[in-house]
Amino acid sequence: MLIMEQYHNIFDSHAHYDDGWFNEDRESVLAFLPQKGICGVVNNAVDLDSAATAIRFAEKYPYFYAAVGFHPENLEELPKDYLDHVAELTKHPKVVAIGETGLDYHWDIPKPLQQRVFEEQIQLSLDLDMPIVVHDREAHGDVFALLRRYKPKALVHCFSGSVELAREAVRLGCYISLGGVVTFKNARHSLEVAADIPIDRLLLETDAPYMAPVPFRGKRCDSSMIVYAAEKIASLRGMDTQELLDVTTENAKRFYGI
Repeated sequence: MLIMEQYHNIFDSHAHYDDGWFNEDRESVLAFLPQKGICGVVNNAVDLDSAATAIRFAEKYPYFYAAVGFHPENLEELPKDYLDHVAELTKHPKVVAIGETGLDYHWDIPKPLQQRVFEEQIQLSLDLDMPIVVHDREAHGDVFALLRRYKPKALVHCFSGSVELAREAVRLGCYISLGGVVTFKNARHSLEVAADIPIDRLLLETDAPYMAPVPFRGKRCDSSMIVYAAEKIASLRGMDTQELLDVTTENAKRFYGI
């Protein structure tokens, strides 16, 4: 069994600690993460409520940061002036990105609405000169059409595409984050991407509380579990795990402007 305390300087580039799965012990989890080597977490909002919560956490915990925006699964009661609210939230000093936004064609959510809101948030990120965190589920063609058109400073989180698509993302100036999926038995694409992507464009994430790595698959995930993905990726690349953690932490800080 891996002794997680042996690693340090760990940056989780994408998490959701506002999720209800943490309601019973959130404060103790967040307070203890630095003792497990976590030096940074970016909590990604899915709507205005979760954005406000993420900012509150960021104010309380020095290692914590927030991204603010609307997720494609959270558009049912989208305020007409949502973009103004998101722009106002970005003025907080610990808000480091627009997001999480993007396209999700797995669910029956009107595609024109998803596309409009994603495009508007891309435009906002360019107007504000901020990075954007991109959700892409079963929507590679339309996501990359907009990335090609606007070329934002983007992180494609939990990347699920092919090596060829990852190479295009890199050509467009994007970063890619990978997490627990690389430990799954059916993770061929993710493993190929993990081995191929230029090391200076790679970030690590958990997507906590989701996507827990093996041997915790199906259970609640937290940022300390990122080391399981780090060990797998480091072995693929012939690197020391701590070296990979150090590099991806610097990448995350550079991408988010921290």
